[in-house]
Amino acid sequence: MTRTAPPEADPTPKEPAPAVALHTGTSDLRALITRNMRTSGIYVAFVAIVALFAILTEGVSLSPGNITNIVLQYSYILVLAIGMVLVIIAGHIDLSVGSVVALTGAISAVLVIKNGYPWYVGMLAAIAVGLAVGAWQGFWVAYVGIPAFIVTLAGMLVFRGLTLQVLDNISLSPFPSEYGKVASGFLNGLLGGNGYDAFTLLIGAVAVAGYALSQFRTRLARIKYSQPVESFPLFVAKIVLVGAVVMYFAWQLAHARGLPIVLIILAVLILTYAVISNRTVFGRQIYAIGGNLAAAQLSGVKVRVVNFWIFVNMGFLAAVAGIIYSSRSNGAQPAAGNMFELDAIAAVFIGGAAVTGGVGTVVGAMVGGLLVAVMSNGMQLMGVDQSIQSVVKGLVLLLAVAFDVYNKRRAGASR
Repeated sequence: MTRTAPPEADPTPKEPAPAVALHTGTSDLRALITRNMRTSGIYVAFVAIVALFAILTEGVSLSPGNITNIVLQYSYILVLAIGMVLVIIAGHIDLSVGSVVALTGAISAVLVIKNGYPWYVGMLAAIAVGLAVGAWQGFWVAYVGIPAFIVTLAGMLVFRGLTLQVLDNISLSPFPSEYGKVASGFLNGLLGGNGYDAFTLLIGAVAVAGYALSQFRTRLARIKYSQPVESFPLFVAKIVLVGAVVMYFAWQLAHARGLPIVLIILAVLILTYAVISNRTVFGRQIYAIGGNLAAAQLSGVKVRVVNFWIFVNMGFLAAVAGIIYSSRSNGAQPAAGNMFELDAIAAVFIGGAAVTGGVGTVVGAMVGGLLVAVMSNGMQLMGVDQSIQSVVKGLVLLLAVAFDVYNKRRAGASR
């Protein structure tokens, strides 16, 4: 019996499997910026706008008191933008949110101011009305098949009329002090501080640490799947830069009146919806519907159900914005919320969302909203006429959409 000799071992030493390296990436700033102009452009524009008005107002726009005022004055627009970005990603639009803000504030005012119910009853009733409004509009869009533009345009008229009916065409004020704290209250002195609020600085430091950890995990995941990332020194520089901006913002708030309660509400909403949009099945389905409706249907996405809950969510966030706005104005007015829908839509498109749907982020919408807020606030500090402010904001929105169209054409030409 002939024995077969065992195969000889390969004398060539095998290289070990490559490990995940922190230094992997590129240092080409131009490549990093142009890789996704829709995302990076808004951040560059925001920094430029902030710097411009800091120079034009001789630093007043970055003063502690003014930064606090920006947070208080534009918080309800940012809340609306969180819901609006999900609506637009799915390929819809909502023109009724301003009227819903007015209606929910009116319901709360009638219960609390006119009928003497506790302040929290008014808030709960406002949220219930917002959910009902969202379900109403979601039904017509998702299950009847009427385009969202028509449904919400009708809703804008219906809910404005209901606001006038609820308020009997008169304003109601004032709310109890507890209600007013939602939009005008501050957390100050919880941990002490000599001339500043230590608690506000602590929250800022926690936010920076959370951002750094999130970015580090995202970087490792991209390297694991061989996706392009920046070099590690640039990654560290980005974290340091963002951390410096956040801590400067916290330092300014700490030297003013402390941490606004409405900023806490806004931060919770941003974190919650960022997770929902990026890390949940529901969020992925929203992007799928807006990106390619036919493919989403073939993939088993329950399009009607998702669309229904998108509008229910929009109604909920419009109610939250209504509570914040009525709290800040210390009452309810028939004309409340006028043009809020346009501000929210502008924030979303300026923040990088695509007109055709399928593209957009919660963080981008927030940056877009802040860009509009800083721009409006800066022009007010400079004494610019209101008509000129409208012209400037309109042109910025037009340029943002034109930029989106340009990116699509450039991406199509490169294929």
